[in-house]
Amino acid sequence: MKYIEPTRVKILMMMFFATGTIGIVIGLSPIAGPAHTMMITLMGVINIGLGAFFTFVLLTQSQKNPDKRKKKKTG
Repeated sequence: MKYIEPTRVKILMMMFFATGTIGIVIGLSPIAGPAHTMMITLMGVINIGLGAFFTFVLLTQSQKNPDKRKKKKTG
């Protein structure tokens, strides 16, 4: 997998966790109609899962090594 900058991954994590939490709260509350309750809750759970995936990516990706081809030769 391609290296992703940690700030981007953190923003994606926060976005997915926030929308997932809001989706679950709205889906389980009486705000949503009875026909859409299950679908909104399911989408919230999917967003929480995506947030967990990006957390995994953030914790397991290796550091980006500098490109050795661009290094100046001192000699």
